[in-house]
Amino acid sequence: MSRERNVLVLGAGSWGTALALVLTRNPANDVYLWGRDPQAVAAMRTTGANERYLPGVALPESLQLVDSDTLPGEVDTVVAVVPFQTLRSVLGNLAGRIKLPSCIACASKGIEDVTFARAGQIAADVFPGTGFAMLSGPNFALEVAEQRPAAITIGASDASTGRALVERLHSSSFRPYLTDDVIGVEIGGAIKNVIAIAAGISDGLGLGSNSRAALITRGLAEITRFGVTQGARAETFMGLSGIGDLVLTCTDDKSRNRRFGLRLATGTDPERAIAETGLVEGATTAVALAALAVRSGVDMPISREVANTITGKTTPREAVGNLLARDPAMETTGFASG
Repeated sequence: MSRERNVLVLGAGSWGTALALVLTRNPANDVYLWGRDPQAVAAMRTTGANERYLPGVALPESLQLVDSDTLPGEVDTVVAVVPFQTLRSVLGNLAGRIKLPSCIACASKGIEDVTFARAGQIAADVFPGTGFAMLSGPNFALEVAEQRPAAITIGASDASTGRALVERLHSSSFRPYLTDDVIGVEIGGAIKNVIAIAAGISDGLGLGSNSRAALITRGLAEITRFGVTQGARAETFMGLSGIGDLVLTCTDDKSRNRRFGLRLATGTDPERAIAETGLVEGATTAVALAALAVRSGVDMPISREVANTITGKTTPREAVGNLLARDPAMETTGFASG
């Protein structure tokens, strides 16, 4: 078996399993799917499905299910699809178990707590000198697993890394687009979760379609404004990993971040709302982002109010009032204040 054909997907949740399925559709790929829980991996082998996360979707026999005791010793490409705040530890544990891969790709979206690191910075810390790519776009896992048409953006550190991933992921139902703006793809994927929480709060308070549309539009301005200060290109946020992912996450109840916002609007305690919703990447990202925005000198009022709501500094309704009480401002192409 050639190393050049080996792909290891880290994370057997819904999106990790869906991406593994996409990869198996290319017969040139030898695909491994790693799960943290050996019992869950064994159950998937027995049933031929990931019934917890993608019920009813059959796993092909070519997909090789592994846990930490059965990892392959050498792979060309690693695709990390784990909770973002665990990304550093999962990659760190992997580093001592396999030979240096040619590429680390990440489909986990967020900003690391405390360090404020993006995915590419974490990967560079753990696997220095390895090619990196960020995957992001408007995709719900079940629809991708069911082979409904979908598209994604791949932000790659170099052209060869990007082209190789495009070839691995492209199929009749899944279309990757390539960009060299890695930072833009990272930031768009991370912050859209924060704006989706705000959209959920707005809808949960019954503020209406006008408010939701305004939040999405001004949320895109915040994403763009912050992204440009970090080295991203503004046009990246007009694409799949920007406005495409933002609109999907803010408007569909399959989004955990949106559902979390809906629960906050009812007065549910944030910790309880997370327990009821499941993994909410935007919750931790919002708090880290608010602090990073202050340090970077970027005004991000929506993100700040989401963070203040999560940390108990304001109620959802007070947060809305704070946004509306702001002084009027000019609107430009995403760079005017708030």
